Amino acid sequence: MPTRRTVTGRSREPRARFAEELRSLRAGRGDSLRQLGERLGWDWSLFGKMENGETLGGPEVVEALDQHYGTPGLLLALWELAVSDQTQFKERYRRYMALEAEATSLWHFAVSVLPGLLQTPGYAREVLAVGGLRGEELAQQVEARMSRRVLLDGEDAPPFRTILSEAVLRTPLRDPDEWRAQLEYVSEVAERPGVTVHVLPQSAGLHGLMGADLWFLLLPDGRTVAYTENGYRGELIEEIGPVQRLQRTYDAVRDMALSPAESRKAVLRILEEVPCDPSI
Repeated sequence: MPTRRTVTGRSREPRARFAEELRSLRAGRGDSLRQLGERLGWDWSLFGKMENGETLGGPEVVEALDQHYGTPGLLLALWELAVSDQTQFKERYRRYMALEAEATSLWHFAVSVLPGLLQTPGYAREVLAVGGLRGEELAQQVEARMSRRVLLDGEDAPPFRTILSEAVLRTPLRDPDEWRAQLEYVSEVAERPGVTVHVLPQSAGLHGLMGADLWFLLLPDGRTVAYTENGYRGELIEEIGPVQRLQRTYDAVRDMALSPAESRKAVLRILEEVPCDPSI
């Protein structure tokens, strides 16, 4: 779909309009990106990414830009519209996938389903089918999800830590054999040197991450971004303040979870409970 434009020639898409305004204001000042970074105290590459639409930045940097350009509240208002734009969810997921591929470390919490990096083809197929996929599209999505698992393979794989709600491990597939294979795969991956699996027991009670699955990505430039996802949508969060608050909540939940050794035992206990095929 082509970008909509008004008679002013400016984009009507919130994210694109925000980036355009940033470029226009800097051009009007005659500043280079490096000069802007030096004057405001942020890495100049952040401003380049904001002007290219790769990131929206956080409210702190947007407020600093408003002050620098003498546009009190204007950029912050455009930023708020861009952040809340419903049409950006697919774009944010694509951006998340690109960031995941370059991440130097990953943390995860699962409240509903196993993360794609730990799924077997049978698990992925049933989860995606429940979501409404069928036929060729379903097969393509299963294949795409399986291709992500290579992220954890090899000596250069980034460290990966996940906290799995016990409910995730007690929600079986329809096929007991497929479910057994899935639990065995979780147990196997948990033994890899760079992978840490925690199980959050149901006895832990209510906690701060009840509402959605959560990812943290540590990027090569030292930034950490978060991605939250429920059954209907996902949201990429790059602003420093919200990410730090989510990290504190994640740490609190991790303190409530079983140790990696106890978590492996818990997975094996649940595996033992899966009914066997009587014909075997």
